[in-house]
Amino acid sequence: MRCGGGAGSAAELPGGVTACGFARSGSDPRLNMSPEEWTYLVVLLISIPIGFLFKKAGPGLKRWGAAAVGLGLTLFTCGPHTLHSLVTILGTWALIQAQPCSCHALALAWTFSYLLFFRALSLLGLPTPTPFTNAVQLLLTLKLVSLASEVQDLHVAQRKEMASGFSKGPSLGLLPDVPSLMETLSYSYCYVGIMTGPFFRYRTYLDWLEQPFPGAVPSLRPLLRRAWPAPLFGLLFLLSSHLFPLEAVREDAFYARPLPARLFYMIPVFFAFRMRFYVAWIAAECGCIAAGFGAYPVAAKARAGGGPTLQCPPPSSPEKAASTEYDYETIRNIDCYGTDFCVRVRDGMRYWNMTVQWWLAQYIYKSAPARSYVFRSAWTMLLSAYWHGLHPGYYLSFLTIPLCLAAEGRLESAFRGRLSPRGQKAWDWVHWFLKMRAYDYMCMGFVLLSLGETLRYWASIYFCIHVLALVALGLGLALGGGSPSRQKTAPPATSLASGKLREE
Repeated sequence: MRCGGGAGSAAELPGGVTACGFARSGSDPRLNMSPEEWTYLVVLLISIPIGFLFKKAGPGLKRWGAAAVGLGLTLFTCGPHTLHSLVTILGTWALIQAQPCSCHALALAWTFSYLLFFRALSLLGLPTPTPFTNAVQLLLTLKLVSLASEVQDLHVAQRKEMASGFSKGPSLGLLPDVPSLMETLSYSYCYVGIMTGPFFRYRTYLDWLEQPFPGAVPSLRPLLRRAWPAPLFGLLFLLSSHLFPLEAVREDAFYARPLPARLFYMIPVFFAFRMRFYVAWIAAECGCIAAGFGAYPVAAKARAGGGPTLQCPPPSSPEKAASTEYDYETIRNIDCYGTDFCVRVRDGMRYWNMTVQWWLAQYIYKSAPARSYVFRSAWTMLLSAYWHGLHPGYYLSFLTIPLCLAAEGRLESAFRGRLSPRGQKAWDWVHWFLKMRAYDYMCMGFVLLSLGETLRYWASIYFCIHVLALVALGLGLALGGGSPSRQKTAPPATSLASGKLREE
């Protein structure tokens, strides 16, 4: 799951999404965090008080003030490598101006091509970008592709209006007009999530700038409800990474240990990985909440990344604004409980780096050159791995996902619907246990990164998840299990508890 591939500056969990930020390279094992990681953490923490300062500001101050802070952070952490982000922005803007009716595909091709050049700089004898530049570049790629898609949608809607001869009025999520170059720059360099996410659309950004009665939007209480587990997760990360350091897996002595010890070790490694990014993403969400960024009325039924799914007129007075119930689902990036306790591999992807998951589903999965759910997932995983970087560990892990999806879908379709309610509950517990072991296994590719080290570890535990997935797939096919996308059996519980717990 979810930034930093090319420079080895960050890690990601299986599932197609990035954990933007938080570098690993050069970490001091005594401290468990590298200097880059401490810088990321400081950026996340200072974004919270900055958010309170911007919350009640007018649209102009929000736009240019937030952009100035973001550009300042970028220049401070990236230095002259800031030029990469500027070139990417100017290239995308030029494509939008030249071909608004097809700019989405062009922007996707341009930004992904620039990523290849960006990662080949050292091979070309050019200065290697900093880990911070890598993080900025990855988030910027998501934002610019999304912006181009929004402009294309606007262009299509305008052409339909011209053809029909009448205006339908404002549509849900549609931009009012094509952003200028300066407006594109302000969106691209907005300090909110500039290195760590969450991803947000240009429409979400505009709604924040034009937010009516921002003083009535709650911030402090939602922030405290969201932030309270972060210190506990931080302590668990420090403890688990100290007791089970990743560097041990790179030593020859590790492979002299008994098989149960080698098999067990991936569990605390994945646990430490999750705790680290729970802290990072909760802090990033708190920065948004402090600024009132991504706040929509509950009645709008907002989705992570995409924003409102229902039209909801803005409040017309301070009194109505004060009586409106708001949520921050648009910028919700992590569901910690759902990640840990959902039953299926498929659901685990949904709860991790949720805003980027929406981006992948919207802009990659839907346009995949295949109809099958498994093949579409494989295409999405491949492009997600490329987006993260060129390390073989990303590809080994990402491309294990479709196999797991096919195996669990076929076997579940063949077996679960035939069981009694008690049998289904037992099935879900076993399914959850195996799902977690699959993510433990795939996580090792994301943290080890290299082809040799990943395969060495997987071979030491006899490629157990690959073997198990192939056996499950074969058994499901033999028993007539349906395609994962067309299952007719009763759906499994999304989590192991009847009432889903949340940090709030």
